[in-house]
Amino acid sequence: MSDSDSTISQAADAVEEASNHPALDVLARTGFAVMALLHVLIGAIAITVAFGQPGEAEPTGAIEQLAANPWGPAVMWVCVAACVGLGLWQASEATLRARRLPHKERLSKLISSGFLAVAYTSVGLSFGGFAVGLRGDSSESTKDFSASLMATPLGLWALVALGLTIIGIGIYFVFKGVRRGFKEELFHFDGTRRGRLIDTLGVTGHISKGAALGLTGLLFVIAAAKHSPEESTGLDGGLKALQDHPFGPYVLVAIGAGFIAYGIFALIRSRFGRM
Repeated sequence: MSDSDSTISQAADAVEEASNHPALDVLARTGFAVMALLHVLIGAIAITVAFGQPGEAEPTGAIEQLAANPWGPAVMWVCVAACVGLGLWQASEATLRARRLPHKERLSKLISSGFLAVAYTSVGLSFGGFAVGLRGDSSESTKDFSASLMATPLGLWALVALGLTIIGIGIYFVFKGVRRGFKEELFHFDGTRRGRLIDTLGVTGHISKGAALGLTGLLFVIAAAKHSPEESTGLDGGLKALQDHPFGPYVLVAIGAGFIAYGIFALIRSRFGRM
């Protein structure tokens, strides 16, 4: 190993050691708890929408409800720190902690944890927007984004690629739930009542979230196929579109219950997850 390689390796080791600081661990666990609360709220909103009540069944709708309480601004900033901290922890998982893994596993970790790092940081920025008073209709924002994208030369194919990517992530969540891949993220409670409950929550939650993501991605693909950006309405629009089908409200209630199950699982993850 050359001197420059050795220096880079030592620097990476130092950064990895810093990323193991207890403060980041606490922030990451708090971030998981925040994500748990968001999923429970999204699930509850989806159920109320099934019964004809107003609401946005996606993160911005859930964040708006949190911001409406008397401690709203303080809660928003705590959630910003927690979600950004969780994003940083996932980024270190994708890069620093994956350095010693075999090439295939390292690439898989880079993709999965890298995506989660971006996703959690984006949620943190959404909290930040609400903290400083920037609010908007997420479905309209998604439509505007799709319209802007389709106006570019390769926008149509980019929208299809985005939709297929989201569908792929949805399929990943479904397979993770079916194969119980989430168990490697937790300390094991096999053979116990708690373990069986965690398994049920994990399977139900991951499958429900995967189905919802698949529906969201499908709307992007349909919008591109029809050259109709107004049909790409995000998670909220996808769930509300179910209302027009005979069994739609029942499916909405099932998905809402699944999101609540995923939220409870994420709360367990925040307490008993491997960090």
